[in-house]
Amino acid sequence: MIELDLAFDPAPDAVVDATDGDLLRARLRNPEDWITDLSDWLQTMRQLAPPACPDSVGKASMFSLGLQLTDDATIAELNGNWRQKPEPTDVLSFAALEKAPPFSGDPCLELGDIIVSVPTARRQATEHGHALLWELRWLVSHGFLHLLGWDHPDEAQLAAMLRRQEQLLNNGGMVLGEGKRGVDGSQRSTAAS
Repeated sequence: MIELDLAFDPAPDAVVDATDGDLLRARLRNPEDWITDLSDWLQTMRQLAPPACPDSVGKASMFSLGLQLTDDATIAELNGNWRQKPEPTDVLSFAALEKAPPFSGDPCLELGDIIVSVPTARRQATEHGHALLWELRWLVSHGFLHLLGWDHPDEAQLAAMLRRQEQLLNNGGMVLGEGKRGVDGSQRSTAAS
């Protein structure tokens, strides 16, 4: 079993207040469900051989990472500072791991930080016809894979990354309801979000 230390920065009050549903508002304020998701995803990834999962991740038993749910203004500022694109984006990730570092024996492995804009996620969920929670989990899974060294410089690697995200979300027990469509437009018909 693994242990996860999640440094969680909840969504700003204005973002939470603009969100419908008590369960979703709780998800924007509390780390418990994110800890469950990320722990499940770590367990799933640890079953894979390098390079899909860095050796250090496969050998560590404790992990630390940050998750910040924010607004468009904050993510635009970060995007401008770090990527020279001063505009909102859906997700940013800042990996702490170098490319496939050797296992140091340290009991806790720092993975990095994931930052998600809730308003951008809301717009994307509406555009793609699925639930905001599904979009948030999709974006967090995308950032999570970046923390593990995944990237998408070409279409083949993007397709592989998107397939892995689908696997992670399905392993977390939450997929779209009947008749809903995913980010790529494909139909999904199992479980409820």
